[in-house]
Amino acid sequence: MNGEGFSGAITGGCQCGAVRYRAEALGRASICHCRMCQKAFGGFFGPLVTAKGLTWTRGKPATFASSNKIRRGFCASCGTPLTYDYGGDPEICIGSLDDPELAPPAIQVNPADKLSFFEKLHELPVRTVQDNAKVAEFMAGIVSYQHPDHDTEAWPPEKGGA
Repeated sequence: MNGEGFSGAITGGCQCGAVRYRAEALGRASICHCRMCQKAFGGFFGPLVTAKGLTWTRGKPATFASSNKIRRGFCASCGTPLTYDYGGDPEICIGSLDDPELAPPAIQVNPADKLSFFEKLHELPVRTVQDNAKVAEFMAGIVSYQHPDHDTEAWPPEKGGA
């Protein structure tokens, strides 16, 4: 996949499931290094993709004007970043897609704000769960309350249900 022009079943939403969306197609995916995106995502960059035919299927995002030109959408219940609105085609946060693999970044923008260590992240050592019995035990005991990566009729599930 080239990261641009995918169409098909494109769905996503927030971590808690209060806000869900569907898009008809995806445009070009990018990662933005600007300081506003770093803060909005709480990360090293903001991963975004243009969403064509975006509709909200459960709830709607709350918004925050991060500047005089940008409004950012997020879930008011769990805080998940969802959208970036600059007045053009809406952009959605790649991590909020049910299948983030649909939107591999094709471009980096605002490189002047790129963190100095970004280019060397791939050189860091990797610790797998198997490398540490204590971590493996901890991970095995995790029960996720996160919304699954697919549409559901209702969320959260009723008590006693799956």
